[in-house]
Amino acid sequence: MPQHKSAIKRLRQSEKRQKHNNTRRSKMRTHIKKVLNETDKETAEKYLRDAVSYIDRVSVKGIIHPNNAARKKSKLTSHVNNL
Repeated sequence: MPQHKSAIKRLRQSEKRQKHNNTRRSKMRTHIKKVLNETDKETAEKYLRDAVSYIDRVSVKGIIHPNNAARKKSKLTSHVNNL
């Protein structure tokens, strides 16, 4: 455990941030699964719009790397186009 006051605060902040980021990352994965599990093209396109929007938001916040976001969006888009 940290001994200095600033280190204690930094630990507290990083734990809070970690919970927040894990929640966002989990929600992103849920959006991705909705798109990949859909077999109807129209519904999949609707889910795709939501997923791409959320992936962009998570990327801008720094939770995932921009290249990772691009790769996920590309994978989802090609999946929907092949339906």
